Amino acid sequence: MGETEAVQMDEEELEAFLQTGGTGVVSFAAGTDEPPHSIPVSYGYDAATEHFYFRFAVGPDSERPELVGRPISFVTYDDGDGGWRSVIASGELDDVEAADIDSEIVQGMRRVDIPLVDIFDRPSREVSFRFFHLVPDELTSRKEVQAED
Repeated sequence: MGETEAVQMDEEELEAFLQTGGTGVVSFAAGTDEPPHSIPVSYGYDAATEHFYFRFAVGPDSERPELVGRPISFVTYDDGDGGWRSVIASGELDDVEAADIDSEIVQGMRRVDIPLVDIFDRPSREVSFRFFHLVPDELTSRKEVQAED
């Protein structure tokens, strides 16, 4: 087996990897003396605008930090037959509920498919969710390729 290296995905590869949605991890800055607050999350990706949409569980027993207006990073990753691939997006979240009904945010929500992942200690129909939107300040992608000799 030969050596591998990491290279940036082109636009088509990035869109094919992200498709219209999947799962990943969002991390919120927690301060200089604390690790980031990281949580698994379902996402939707709108290739037309390069925006992300997230579904977060909320409720009185939720340990979520305030979500809007805080710097975040989002990571999604896959390690398939063709090697590993990853995408990192960073920026600040917007609350979808605050968007106008005819806005670009609502139109983007219609183009994505945010999976409902069962990671809760009770049925998902008993969990309240809120939707958030991310326009990445930075979007990077990497993939594994075989190094040329």
